Amino acid sequence: MQERHDIDLVGKIGSMALIRPDDHDIDYNTLSRICTELRPGMIWVTSGATEIGRLDHLKRAGYELPEGEESKADYAAQGQAILMANYRQFLRPEYGLRQVLVEHQHFNDPEKREHIRRLLLRAAGQGAVPVVNYNDPVSDEENRKMELAHLRRRTDAEVHECVDNDETAAVIAELVRARTLVILTSTEGIYLDAKDPSTLVREVLADTPWALQEKVRELQTHCHGASRAGANGAYAKLAYALGPAMQGTRVHIAHARHRLEDLLSGRVPHTVIGMG
Repeated sequence: MQERHDIDLVGKIGSMALIRPDDHDIDYNTLSRICTELRPGMIWVTSGATEIGRLDHLKRAGYELPEGEESKADYAAQGQAILMANYRQFLRPEYGLRQVLVEHQHFNDPEKREHIRRLLLRAAGQGAVPVVNYNDPVSDEENRKMELAHLRRRTDAEVHECVDNDETAAVIAELVRARTLVILTSTEGIYLDAKDPSTLVREVLADTPWALQEKVRELQTHCHGASRAGANGAYAKLAYALGPAMQGTRVHIAHARHRLEDLLSGRVPHTVIGMG
């Protein structure tokens, strides 16, 4: 298990946690609150570009684009600029903001992976906060699946897709030896029964990586469904969290309404996964 941590915190927020669905707009309160807590030594992985782009296009043009991969790319390209403008607006002015757009190939190629690792680590010492997102506008699902299948035939190593930002955050947490990984979502954490709030699982802790793996695998048997179409839900969040947790990163899965300091201090209910 790792003992040295190069980055204090990697955090991730999901699309639905950044949106006020009834108002068809960004949840500016949530975004501004997060930004007040970000500082150098943290890496933030953000979803939201596609949904924000969809809402912006609807607001400006008065109609939605046809369903399909091309429209998702168009929405993401439009939403990315809005998303980053808001992060820059709300981030403390003394900190630099560095946008890092990634694709699956960046984490499946050793040289590109190392390039990203160094870029993220340099930011901590240069007074900047990296904000990471998957580069949806240049990603075509069919081509991506073909590339990933080809990679899997060529190597025995784990192949990362990273189109789900939960996976992106987990991969980055492992890459930079993060002390903490926070996954913010639209629920309080992981439940034994998603329809019963009293079944929230507060801790999944073990003394060895293998014991932790067994506990997480058992918990996954209780996970069904997702917060939106296309999302992988609690089952996938647990799968992605397991890798960094087994290497010594403490993982927090929690509702986006909570402040980071309240999560890390244990003052609010959520799910914690880790060693010890």
